[in-house]
Amino acid sequence: MRYIGGKTLMLNNISNVLKENCSDIHSILDVFSGSCAVSTHFMKLKLNVTTNDFLYFSYVIARGTLGLKNFPIFSGLKGIEPFDFLNGITLDKTPFALEDCFVYNNYSPNINSQRMYFQNDNAIKIDLIRMQIELWKNEGAISEDEYFYLLAILLQAVPYVANITGTFGAYLKYWDNRTFNKLKLQPLPINHTNKPAKCMNLDYSEALSEETDVLYADPPYNSREYLPNYHLLETIAKYDNPQISGVTGMREYQNQKSPFCKKNAVATAFDNLLNLAKSKYIIISYNNEGLLSTDFLCRLCRQYAVKDTFRLYEYDYRRYKNKIPNNTQGLKEQLYFLRRR
Repeated sequence: MRYIGGKTLMLNNISNVLKENCSDIHSILDVFSGSCAVSTHFMKLKLNVTTNDFLYFSYVIARGTLGLKNFPIFSGLKGIEPFDFLNGITLDKTPFALEDCFVYNNYSPNINSQRMYFQNDNAIKIDLIRMQIELWKNEGAISEDEYFYLLAILLQAVPYVANITGTFGAYLKYWDNRTFNKLKLQPLPINHTNKPAKCMNLDYSEALSEETDVLYADPPYNSREYLPNYHLLETIAKYDNPQISGVTGMREYQNQKSPFCKKNAVATAFDNLLNLAKSKYIIISYNNEGLLSTDFLCRLCRQYAVKDTFRLYEYDYRRYKNKIPNNTQGLKEQLYFLRRR
């Protein structure tokens, strides 16, 4: 999944910073886990991982993959193969009606909506799969692990048929070729390298009470809020039929705005992050064009660091290939490391 600020290209740098500065680590808290790229990386390195994100869809992805110890066997479905059933699902195979289909009625073009996020068939299929998973859970036919596993797979599949350029902040006004593909669920790999991750869905300030050797923090860098860019995945994950508004059918998110995205709140947010942390080591991902200046964040880190342990690492920005060019000359990815006093 393409994710704003995703750290796939920074994984080796993060590992190298930790290797250079500490040798006694066994556990890590990924407090803004997002797409779980960093958490997945550290589970492969046999660390005990705790994930957290205040967006529910991110929590679902973590819980349904890293939070599992064993591959689900779906014995409660009594011979039904879940992927075959869900990939072939149609209205006549379910107790649901078209008026129950929230995604279809609000995010594909029909008598109820002109939004072009999905072709109609894929929108209906998303709804049917989501409702069927919920029905199986309510009937006791699938376990909690199996429930989150199937939800995570659905969320990972949706962007491959969505009429978007990368996020769900807007839809295209013409049909991209990918939207003509049929939505298909594919089994996802799960953690087989370590004990399951502990997965949380909390505000960052609450999650910081977790005591781990390392705190890894990748907060937002600018005023671009995450929920508006992934509102549809949040709605599919929760399937709570929210009140929506505007051209894009945005769900309400006033209570889910991040202080790291506000110029007048970001300094306090970082101070809270460093002050509330219970971890021995802290590593923060940021960049030199963030809302908080490099000089200010360096000074703040030094205030909380054991003497002479603070380090700032900078790397030339490497972006994913994109059809839309952007000016990134002079942009640096940064890692702030310290041992917490």
